Amino acid sequence: MPLVLGAIGVVFGDIGTSPLYTLKEAFGHQYGLHPDEGNVLGVLSLVFWAMALIVTIKYVIVIMRADNRGEGGILALMAVVQRSLPIASPLAYTVGILGILGTALFFGDAVITPAISVLSAVEGLEVAAPRLHQYVVPVTLGVLLLLFLVQRKGTERVGRVFGPIMVLWFLCLAVLGAIQIAKNTDVLYALNPYYALEFFIHHGKAAWLALGAVVLAVTGGEALYADMGHFGRVPIRYAWMGFVMPALLLNYFGQGALVLAHPEAVHNPFFNLVPAPLLFPMIVLATLATVIASQAVISGAFSLARQAIQLGYLPRLKLIHTSDETIGQVYLPWVNRILLVAVMLLVVTFRSSTNLASAYGVSVTGAMLIDTLLLMILASSRWRWPSWAIAIGGIAYLIIDGALFSANAIKFFHGAWVPVVIGMVVFTIMRTWRRGRDLVREQVNRDSLRIEHFVQSVMTDPPARVSGTALFMTPSNEYMPPALLHNLKHNKVLHERNVLLSIETLSVPRAEELERVAYTDLGHGFSRLTLRFGYMEDPDVPKALKRWSIPGPAFDPMDTTFFASREALSAKADQGMALWRDKLFLVMSRNATPATEFFSIPGNRLVELGTQVVI
Repeated sequence: MPLVLGAIGVVFGDIGTSPLYTLKEAFGHQYGLHPDEGNVLGVLSLVFWAMALIVTIKYVIVIMRADNRGEGGILALMAVVQRSLPIASPLAYTVGILGILGTALFFGDAVITPAISVLSAVEGLEVAAPRLHQYVVPVTLGVLLLLFLVQRKGTERVGRVFGPIMVLWFLCLAVLGAIQIAKNTDVLYALNPYYALEFFIHHGKAAWLALGAVVLAVTGGEALYADMGHFGRVPIRYAWMGFVMPALLLNYFGQGALVLAHPEAVHNPFFNLVPAPLLFPMIVLATLATVIASQAVISGAFSLARQAIQLGYLPRLKLIHTSDETIGQVYLPWVNRILLVAVMLLVVTFRSSTNLASAYGVSVTGAMLIDTLLLMILASSRWRWPSWAIAIGGIAYLIIDGALFSANAIKFFHGAWVPVVIGMVVFTIMRTWRRGRDLVREQVNRDSLRIEHFVQSVMTDPPARVSGTALFMTPSNEYMPPALLHNLKHNKVLHERNVLLSIETLSVPRAEELERVAYTDLGHGFSRLTLRFGYMEDPDVPKALKRWSIPGPAFDPMDTTFFASREALSAKADQGMALWRDKLFLVMSRNATPATEFFSIPGNRLVELGTQVVI
């Protein structure tokens, strides 16, 4: 039960605040739908079946089976699928591209969610007192600024109250909805999918466009999967099916019953559910709920950025742990600043949740579509499902996800371009960084010697030896580190013990004890050591050398010197990537955290030697 409570507080914030704007947007002027009985029942039927088919069946029941040693999310799904495919196969490469694209779309969602959620809650002021309209944007900006400023404090303290607040929120949703349903039980007919079909038959294109609003009811479905590592699949399933989904459906159907009785309430059906004396307390509670929802998305962006850094898709950035007990609670100052500026610009530019709703949905539905594609590959390559089952289920969900995506994509020039542009920028950055590091590695290896050849050749004319242990950092365990070659060339000496150290990040959250260390004694005072970390672990090299079981003599911190190469990068137009991508890579490299700092190498035991690399 504590895990269920924690999941309610963190996992369901995004989808739990969707009732603030979903039905209001479905009957917005852009779709031309009148709030009559057929349309209300049709929209409610679409909302119910979208939640049942996409969130419950697709994510809660099926995709949550595809965990990567307990972790979830698009990068975890990508890693699981890639491990089930032949290495370096075209399909494995395609899966990698899809995973990066899904990650990029998530960052687009992380920008829009705080803006639309907090705006929609503060807009309740207009219902309570229309003259307060002019204060909606300033109050929203103030709440968001405070939210981003407290990120460095972490969520450990406030996290303890997230659960109870969200429980109160969902209880209020359920009670407010149930009161209206009791007044008009006919609204429950919308559970019948016939009304959704009839809605499409009567309205055609308008009904398809209205899917752009219906999708708002299922935003946050990805978070159920992404946060699986924090709470486990069973608590999330219990929380969703036993509490969150019933509360949401009661509120949606309650809003529908209210609109059937009072069509004029359609301009903001959520706050019109609330009795007048309770309106301001409900606005406060809604604001708290949206802040919690935003906090969850921002924390998810930090976590995803950390995974991407560990897997080599983003440059190394300063990372701060905000909890001594929970490894997943991290704070990345650069990511926080970028999100703050982007979210503020969105609020100032769009100025209302209705305008922002046009931008919302493309990134979410795009990520859902990618999840379906990856799931089909996984079901075939690893789960060995029958081809007919994959074909029927895959085609059905591709149609559903494709319809939702297309209904949002058609709003491209009305705001949907925002998450697309954000996603493409992030995608370009991730692909450029990965390709740039590959080019640097290829260039360094081309100018180096294979380890075995060097060890044999150096013994034919042995240089002078000095006491102590030298650890040479290298990205490759096949080629000699440039730092060792430079040290030998200029200082004419070798240490008694020379360890060629490479760090490898696995495609699993946390490495098993038996796979953490690979050690080879090369003879003549040389050894090759590989330390392996999971992508959710901090690669603290000194701590690993001290605590892990590594063959050979123990490492004495006072008698060990770390040697590392620092590349001086330059670009040429006739090689590598396009010149603009080369220059983008150089900018990221200059601003990235040095590898030695990222791996926690003590500065007083470090010697860095420069090397020129042209890409």
